[in-house]
Amino acid sequence: MAPAPLLLAVMLAGYAAGALAALAARGALGRGLVAGCALVGALAGLLLGAVCLGAGLAPTFTASFLPLTGLALRLDGLSAFFLILIGVVGAAVAVYGFGYTEAYEGRYSLRWLGALLNVLLLSLSVQVMADNALTFLMAWEAMSLSAYLLVLTEHDQPGTVRAANWYIAITHAGFAALVAMFLLLSAGELTTSFAAMRAASLAPQVRDAAFVLALFGFGAKAGVVPLHVWLPMAHPVAPSHVSALMSGVVIKMGVYGLLRVTIDLLGGGPAWWGGLVLGLGTVSALLGVLYALMEHDLKRLLAYHSVENIGIIFIGIGAGLMFQSYGLTTLATLGIVGGLYHTINHACFKGLLFLGAGSVLHATGTRNMEEMGGLIKRMPRTAFFFLVGACAISALPPLNGFASEWLVFQTLLGGSAIPQPEVAVIMPIAVAMLALTSGLAAACFVKAFGITFLAIPRSPEAEHAHEAPRSMQVGMVSLVLLCVGLGLAPFAVVPLLGSSLAGLGGLAPTAVAFTLALPLHVPGTFGQMSAPLLALGLALLLALVPLVLRVLGADRRLRVADTWGCGRIGQTARMEYTATAFAEPLRRVFAELYRPSRDLSIDFHPASKYFVQSIEYRSEIHPWFERVLYDPLLHGLRGAATRVRRLQGGSVHLYLVYMTLALLVLLTVARWRT
Repeated sequence: MAPAPLLLAVMLAGYAAGALAALAARGALGRGLVAGCALVGALAGLLLGAVCLGAGLAPTFTASFLPLTGLALRLDGLSAFFLILIGVVGAAVAVYGFGYTEAYEGRYSLRWLGALLNVLLLSLSVQVMADNALTFLMAWEAMSLSAYLLVLTEHDQPGTVRAANWYIAITHAGFAALVAMFLLLSAGELTTSFAAMRAASLAPQVRDAAFVLALFGFGAKAGVVPLHVWLPMAHPVAPSHVSALMSGVVIKMGVYGLLRVTIDLLGGGPAWWGGLVLGLGTVSALLGVLYALMEHDLKRLLAYHSVENIGIIFIGIGAGLMFQSYGLTTLATLGIVGGLYHTINHACFKGLLFLGAGSVLHATGTRNMEEMGGLIKRMPRTAFFFLVGACAISALPPLNGFASEWLVFQTLLGGSAIPQPEVAVIMPIAVAMLALTSGLAAACFVKAFGITFLAIPRSPEAEHAHEAPRSMQVGMVSLVLLCVGLGLAPFAVVPLLGSSLAGLGGLAPTAVAFTLALPLHVPGTFGQMSAPLLALGLALLLALVPLVLRVLGADRRLRVADTWGCGRIGQTARMEYTATAFAEPLRRVFAELYRPSRDLSIDFHPASKYFVQSIEYRSEIHPWFERVLYDPLLHGLRGAATRVRRLQGGSVHLYLVYMTLALLVLLTVARWRT
């Protein structure tokens, strides 16, 4: 275990050096130092997590540093898993950012961008190793503030300041809930140690209150519905490699925190805890993909899919918590392992998709899919990388999204083992919602890839697009390989994920194990699956197509001809499917949810109304939660602020009256309580 402290020191030093180098150096040298130091820190963190997982998964070490500060770190299996996740995405983002940020030279401060990126990675790494509430909350606040400032990078662009304000408001509301939660978990003691919180004996009402506060605080960071409104605002306006880090890692701190508190510090709870998490996950998954379908902003579409995938993760965790409450430890472990598997899978394919979208933005200068098209000929490698990510997020075999969603399905199908039928019926409903979500996700990424990369360019920017620089491609390639590897090797990944839960909440990590047997089977579930055999079968099926064509004597000579253009002489971009047209059938099916506003303008030829000169169609969707929940809330807050402002009369005498009245009220309350 000797390498662990050394790797920790290298990780911390790498990120710190990257932040300092960003402030000291400029130009290509500065960008190179930022990327290099971040890469060193990320790889050291990844190796630190791997060393812990490979060493039997007992806590590698517990260390207090800077004794007068009260800060302390502890590395266990759960921390190690999230360190690996941070390292994987952080390394890809660091390499990608070297080329991507070149376009920011002379426009925005690369010094602060590079420094804050390293600070964010450092705070994330400290976050998952925090061993007391003080360290946890300080790292949480550093993470939130650095992410907020990174979102503000392009501060002069429309919507950036508003998005950053929404993010910081909701994340600080969650922070307040976490402070209250830790106060409850400390049971009135002065210590903030997690060990003391594990040993504390709390009343059921206190445990329930702590869970609700944890769900609110961590759900706000994760972007679970209805606390998700900041996410589709902030992710699109941030620099694309920051968007990849926020979607791939930052929102996963909500997942980490929820697991740390509910499974580790509280040791599980009643069935309604899991039912609430499962319900929120189901709603988040379905609404996230439905709103993603209507988006034409490529990065905003991906942001809504982060809401969807956080929902899938919460479904697995919620099912695991429910099974744990009934003593079904194997199914409980499987559910949480499924959630963790999808956590790292989502980090890989969503990071890849955001980096791909960043390459498109870098080449075209727009996020609007209606102004793209034909990019597959101009950016073939980026198109391939994006296609891999699209297939992975659509849960198509044999990629990683399929493997983790299959595990979540297996967990939900085990719901018949719950002894209470009125509770067990929740599981098949969740299965149906998850299946619908998966189908809609596939449809959404047919739209995202087809409208963006296929057909004819719809704008001069798309016509003159260029392939991404090599460093950006390297960052994407690393995530492509992980999407394939994590999909083909669940027999190796799942046991490690199960073992990372050792010692947490009475789970049974050794009960969840894959082998390379044929077929592949998880104990306690209904299905069997072999990812390598599945991949082999698909490859053979594809190889059979040209073989069959050859046997049948098909003419393989290349023929070139114009496609049919409905009577027109030549094809134009106006004859293509648009993102609006592609989504219109689903918009009609779910019209009661969307309630879109429509504006249709038709100009006819002056000589005859039977000849149309132009048609202009506009349709806008105002998200339901913003309209029903947040708009009235903001309206009420503005009204209250206006009324409270009247108290500020500018008179010292009036303020003295306020202080006297407040003192009298406090003395009365103190007298009454004694």
